[in-house]
Amino acid sequence: MMRTLERERVNRLHIVILAVVCFVAFFVNNRVFYTDIMESRNIITAREMVYDGHWMVPTMNGELRLEKPPLPTWAAAGVEMLLPDSIVAQRAVAGIMAVVLVVFFYLLSLRMTRDSDYALIASLVLCTSYNIILMGRTASWDIWCHAMMMGAIYYMYCAFENPGRQIGRFMAAGVMLGLSFMSKGPVSFYALLLPFLVAYFLVFHRFSRNKWAGIVVMILTFAVVGFWWYGVIYEFHREEAMYVLEKESAAWSNHHVRPWHYYSTFFGETGVWALMLLTSLVFPYWLRRLTMRREYLFALSWTLLIVFFLSLMPEKKNRYLLPMLIPAAMTVAHLLRWWIERFARHEDDRSDRWFFGINVWLLALVVLALPVLAYLFLYAKGSISLVNLATVSAAMLAVGVWLVVAAVRRKPAAMLWAVVVLFAVAEILAMPYIGKLANNSGYHSIHATRNIPELEGLEFFHPDSEELRIDVVYEAGRKILPVDLTDSTAVVEALPFVLVSQHRAEELLPATLLPHLDLRFIDRYDDNRQQPSDKHYTPVFINNVTLIQAAPEPVPSVVADSVGMGLVASASGLTACVTE
Repeated sequence: MMRTLERERVNRLHIVILAVVCFVAFFVNNRVFYTDIMESRNIITAREMVYDGHWMVPTMNGELRLEKPPLPTWAAAGVEMLLPDSIVAQRAVAGIMAVVLVVFFYLLSLRMTRDSDYALIASLVLCTSYNIILMGRTASWDIWCHAMMMGAIYYMYCAFENPGRQIGRFMAAGVMLGLSFMSKGPVSFYALLLPFLVAYFLVFHRFSRNKWAGIVVMILTFAVVGFWWYGVIYEFHREEAMYVLEKESAAWSNHHVRPWHYYSTFFGETGVWALMLLTSLVFPYWLRRLTMRREYLFALSWTLLIVFFLSLMPEKKNRYLLPMLIPAAMTVAHLLRWWIERFARHEDDRSDRWFFGINVWLLALVVLALPVLAYLFLYAKGSISLVNLATVSAAMLAVGVWLVVAAVRRKPAAMLWAVVVLFAVAEILAMPYIGKLANNSGYHSIHATRNIPELEGLEFFHPDSEELRIDVVYEAGRKILPVDLTDSTAVVEALPFVLVSQHRAEELLPATLLPHLDLRFIDRYDDNRQQPSDKHYTPVFINNVTLIQAAPEPVPSVVADSVGMGLVASASGLTACVTE
């Protein structure tokens, strides 16, 4: 009895362990990789909140951005005010949300199984899953909505499982539902909450009629917290809001359309746990053997339902599988917990030894091969020194030997801790060099224009005939607005300005204006994150930056011919030809 009670309580040592693991997983070396397109969009929106005062109605590069609710952007804007232009701080906010997700996940696992050891195992599996680490290290909003939804699910489960109306817990669930909706709309409702509810009622069959009052309170709380901003936008920007709604609805049907079986490799998103997850999916076998059968069935059902529901949507991206990792970690933990107990009591059989052996030996072989891969892809290419290679390789070999010992002695717990240490080694020691391998060695960012004194205070423009990637706007640190370079009037009125263009400025400007303009070429910048050999390397990220001013000598007025129109005077007194 006492042992059961101990297992039900939050273990303080477990909290310390998870705190250390989360710190390494989500915060250490989080600036190694360049920002991606989603991070760029989000941080630009936060910047314009701060510097343009667009707190209620977000903008991105001067245009309304109503596609995403503002809660994460408000947080990013707050960080921008405290620590301007800090990608480390912005990514740290995502890391905090990842920690929130892990905390609620631990509490749910503990409450569901009444076993703190199981809760720790599941949480460690979650913290070492590939996509969780990735989303917890990038300033994207996916981790926000799922972290808040994890809180809602925890409070909802507690309310369902405890007697009485549980108004307080339902209200807390409603708040978390609203915060999830204010983070990324209904994404997590469909991808995480709906599969949870279906799995819960299918497996546990528990619902009391006296919960209806609490459910009503939850829905009302959710409506207040989650919909007020949408109401403001609908009231003052109705046309734009309806346009965005139509565009976003169409995107789910027309963008990134993939076949229904696209997510058939969903287990790969767990990274190192892929084979273990596949092993845990052998439903008929494990259902007869595991101690916590219903809990295992629930976790398995929740995992597969997420994949099923996501497969129904035409638009598919690998990062959409992030919520699947939550119940998948539970599923893997059931298997590990079973093996730990069975091997400790020497009650294992041939099938246990066979399944465990395949998982741990394959992982050990991969880890032992890592030093060789580090030599071929890092040292041979000059990305790491010999001393650092030796340090990283020694740490990897130590983990590999650890896994071999775990395999020989049949120690599943040792395997788990070896994986945790493996990720610590990768994130602390190897991550900077992995970043060099992935990033463009010829990267020469437009970010450098921030430090050129003569460009300060000038507006940046790009030709409206060329594509402008939002990543370039982020790196430039200012808005880059479109301009019609064929319109002489627009060009003259904008003087002086900075032109960001893929083609040379003299190739784009009207020939009649060129004699009256002073073009100063600043530099050519390459903001491609990938190596030139990568298929994603594109000329769109390569831009010329040119300072365009009026010519120093005054230009006499030119009488427009029969095709031309009038005279235009610039702010500096320049009189130039007008377009035909």
